[in-house]
Amino acid sequence: MPPSPPPLLPQQIAPVDARQSALTARHLAGDPAALHGYFLALREESDRALAGLAPAGGKPYPYGRCEEITRDLVARLLQRLAQPAGPVERALRAFIDEGGVLRSVWGVLREQYFQNALQIGALYVDVSNDTVVVTKPKVEILPVAESGLVPVRDLAHFRQTAERYWGATLYANHLVPTLAPLLPILSVSPGRLVPGLQSACDCMIALMCRDRFQDAERWLETGPAPPDDLAAAYLATVPADLRPVTNQGRLEAVAACRRAREAGCWAEPDWRTARVLDYLRLMRGAAVGDAGRGRGS
Repeated sequence: MPPSPPPLLPQQIAPVDARQSALTARHLAGDPAALHGYFLALREESDRALAGLAPAGGKPYPYGRCEEITRDLVARLLQRLAQPAGPVERALRAFIDEGGVLRSVWGVLREQYFQNALQIGALYVDVSNDTVVVTKPKVEILPVAESGLVPVRDLAHFRQTAERYWGATLYANHLVPTLAPLLPILSVSPGRLVPGLQSACDCMIALMCRDRFQDAERWLETGPAPPDDLAAAYLATVPADLRPVTNQGRLEAVAACRRAREAGCWAEPDWRTARVLDYLRLMRGAAVGDAGRGRGS
């Protein structure tokens, strides 16, 4: 028998099997215009709630806000589906009750940029389609197979996309060694994103854990070190207990990966939670509120 595929990562798009295709056709294919109109109306509600957000990357809402828009809309959707009203909500509720997949997804869209969206069975539902090119329609619904959304394969794929989409220069994280197994990259994108560790999202953290930090370790061993001026400025925002103990940040970061692997931390939720809390503490210390830090659109 062929080996079983690895479990889905958080927010990874799920394969569309015959059952999901059948459920989608049965419940959601009858009136595509109504489905699109329903999600457009939800998006307009999210716009009213989020329009006051600060500019992202120097550009006004909705640019760069696909994560916030998708998260807000999903919360509204789930609240509505708890007590469905109207044909679209009743169809969605029946679809879910029979085993249909409804999940937030994130990945690389058409090998151009990071994107958040929804997967509803065999459908890709992008409710923030205008957050990169603001003249595009707000909502796009396509068959998953035609969407062009793919999971981030590895750190090289993430780096390639970040360089293309954010115009980022990427360095190895030798400045916060204890976080390096999960956040091995320091990105710099002048005028767009503040310098920050990448990528503090569930999907990328799980990806680092899946191979037991080996991809992270390779990058930390071979990736370029931050230049001295950047390192000094960034370290000034890092809590003292998270800074390198020695002046050998590269060695400390690599050693952190090896220790975490030997201790089985890749399978320890409490360890991951503690590192995420350290990251949040670092973010508070940096006192920056740029929502583009992290995943981006």
